[in-house]
Amino acid sequence: MLIGKSSKILSSEITSESAYLSRRSLLKGLGLVAGATSMPSYALTQPKSSDLPLYPGPDWLRPKLESAKTTWSLDEELTPYDSVITYNNFYEFGLNKEDPYERAQNFKTDPWQVEILGEVERPGIYNLEDLLAKVDIEERIYRFRCVEAWSMVIPWLGFSLASLIKQLNPTSNAKYVEFVTLEDPEQMPGQRSLFSTIDWPYREGLRIDEAMHPLTLLAVGVYGQAMPPQNGAPLRLVVPWKYGFKSIKSIVQIRFRETMPQNTWRLTASQEYGFYANVNPTVDHPRWSQATERRLPSSLFNPRIIETQMFNGYEEVAPLYAGMDLSKWY
Repeated sequence: MLIGKSSKILSSEITSESAYLSRRSLLKGLGLVAGATSMPSYALTQPKSSDLPLYPGPDWLRPKLESAKTTWSLDEELTPYDSVITYNNFYEFGLNKEDPYERAQNFKTDPWQVEILGEVERPGIYNLEDLLAKVDIEERIYRFRCVEAWSMVIPWLGFSLASLIKQLNPTSNAKYVEFVTLEDPEQMPGQRSLFSTIDWPYREGLRIDEAMHPLTLLAVGVYGQAMPPQNGAPLRLVVPWKYGFKSIKSIVQIRFRETMPQNTWRLTASQEYGFYANVNPTVDHPRWSQATERRLPSSLFNPRIIETQMFNGYEEVAPLYAGMDLSKWY
């Protein structure tokens, strides 16, 4: 575990400088890191010509987005902006992939507050602007793999979840981090749908060492812009080695817990979804194979089927699960 005898997380208990540099060297070898310090802000990925809306975000966020540097990259083709913002699972707005884009455009995301509670020294209700005041925004280009076996490559804007956790000082009892999405049926028509089988609000969780991993991102933007409402504005989780449903959207609560939290899909269909949800081509979903995926955009005549990589290609996270039976802990 990352938390020792002290009541708060010390930098020495998280990642030593030598381990960090070794990890960064490994990531460079995997083609995941770009030269961050020398890349100016205008190098951020911007949408190509599109008739779809852009999302500049609130005035207070814009300077932080504009000052971001690209720190993580991939030698893979980016998913087009139009696909990223129009093809989403966000069941709070409907069951179809197009529903979030069509129904979320008037979703109010500023001002926004996040409640911090549980096993932490600095609980309270924080304005998002205050939570972001002490973090640096980065652009990270990650693979995104859905449990439904489609995938994208997305340029996110955000910051390491670990940088926020260290500000909040979890206690030594904090073994897990739970996240909760906004519940607002007036704004989110999917939450008042008679066809919904989800017990709102949407919930997700990570083990504390997963939450502290350098790849774990709290995202506030995409494609050089603020996060679109249909993609989880204003704050969402991105855990690139896990199936997409772990990347909870529109977060309003973060709770530090001693016990493993229940997550929404485990509660909804425990025979199909576990807590960990690591991308694993050798463990099939009960109703379909996970050995391959469909890289979007795709079509009937160009399905773009590729092999799924273990941990979505982020093998650097494998030590987190040493000794675990990943067919049991799925």
